[in-house]
Amino acid sequence: MSADVPTSRELAAIAELAARTTGDRLRTAFRSRPEVDVKADFHDPVTEHDRAAEETIREVLAEQTPGSVVVGEEGGVQGGGEHGGRGRGRGADVRWYVDPIDGTANFAVGLPFFCTSIAAVAGGELVAGVVYDPVRDDMFTASLDGATCNGEPIRSEGAAGDRTAVLAASYPSARDLATGDRAETLRRYGLLVDAFATLRRPGSAALTLAHVAAGWTDVAYDSSINAYDIAAGLLLVRQAGGTYLPLGGKPGGDDWDAPGYLACVGGFDLAGSAIAEAAGLTAQDCPGGFPSVR
Repeated sequence: MSADVPTSRELAAIAELAARTTGDRLRTAFRSRPEVDVKADFHDPVTEHDRAAEETIREVLAEQTPGSVVVGEEGGVQGGGEHGGRGRGRGADVRWYVDPIDGTANFAVGLPFFCTSIAAVAGGELVAGVVYDPVRDDMFTASLDGATCNGEPIRSEGAAGDRTAVLAASYPSARDLATGDRAETLRRYGLLVDAFATLRRPGSAALTLAHVAAGWTDVAYDSSINAYDIAAGLLLVRQAGGTYLPLGGKPGGDDWDAPGYLACVGGFDLAGSAIAEAAGLTAQDCPGGFPSVR
């Protein structure tokens, strides 16, 4: 399947369909305080609704794009024939990235900031993505034709600098504190608290990136993330005119596979921002470079 605009639109529509199938279930379960299990550790929760929503999404994607591969947070890599290889259906060259509930910790306790994230890679290119907020019934959609929210075009526009900007960051995570220089990590966090108008930890990377794309959040930063969390949001930000920088990825690797990211609205002075130091950016990383040697 070639990565052209009509194909991109078709895959975006399929992603919308799959995401909406989870809406009623998630709205009904929201604020029911479901039982919570943990995966890697107690910072990594999962509920029965994560698993059920992903299964529903997989069924829709398999029906609409037979032969495609689905990379899901709960079920791993499935589809595409034996051992995840290419199948013979019309979706044989499509790879889906699915997070059924991004922001499970919020969902589980009743905080209304979580979403379903679905992205499509075709021909090795990220060509479609949706981020669906079931509480507000907001559907953010990106294709090679642009970015929309509920069908209306969105532009990533907002603050020009730190003093008027809202920063959303999961940094520092428990992993950052455990694996890095704790004192330096906390120093960098303090730098961000001092520099930005306000700092928030919303708890869903996908929905945060959708808000950056819409201009509702100015800057977003995460040092430890997975492809299924950010692939759709990555495309949303870029197609809306914002900046998305993958951090820590392998040379020549795909942007959605990088373990960290920094995103900001179009026109934001990234080179002059405290986030550049906190994220360890160099002059080569920033659009336009640094205004002076750092």
